[in-house]
Amino acid sequence: MAAKQPPPLMKKHSQTDLVSRLKTRKILGVGGEDDDGEVHRSKISQVLGNEIKFAVREPLGLRVWQLVSAIMFSGVAIMALAFPDQLYDTVFNEESASSKTPIRLYGGALLSISLIMWNALYTAEKVIIRWTLLTEACYFAVQFLVTTVSLVESSRIATGAVLLLVSRVLFVLISIYYYYQVGRRPKKV
Repeated sequence: MAAKQPPPLMKKHSQTDLVSRLKTRKILGVGGEDDDGEVHRSKISQVLGNEIKFAVREPLGLRVWQLVSAIMFSGVAIMALAFPDQLYDTVFNEESASSKTPIRLYGGALLSISLIMWNALYTAEKVIIRWTLLTEACYFAVQFLVTTVSLVESSRIATGAVLLLVSRVLFVLISIYYYYQVGRRPKKV
């Protein structure tokens, strides 16, 4: 008796076999809805989760404050670079400083900070937003201290300088408020 040859094995193309693909996806647990109603396209997205869940819940007015800060820093930086005498005269109500170089260096530093502010305006990362707000608060606090010491040393009270001091205290408070609001943990629903 001659041994009967088994039929040649046929390879199954699982890429084209719809039933096989659906069974594989079901075993992996992807393609269907999970408890939250999300449909995961792959096991990786299912394990890592959806990045929308990690988005920052922004406090009301945060983006407006970031925009105002970026415009304010840019405006003062350009004024310090282009018109150092007028900036000094506006704040201290006296003739120009002995040298324009320190005021222009101040303008360059402010321009650098303003670039950080503009970039932070377009990010959704909590850490970057918080560091930017902390940078603002520190800058305003240092400017408040330096201006106060300058006014005490000169024994003059200029209206522009007093207005600057009051605005800096307000800006420190706003920046710190948003810093803590962005850092808060969201309430569980």
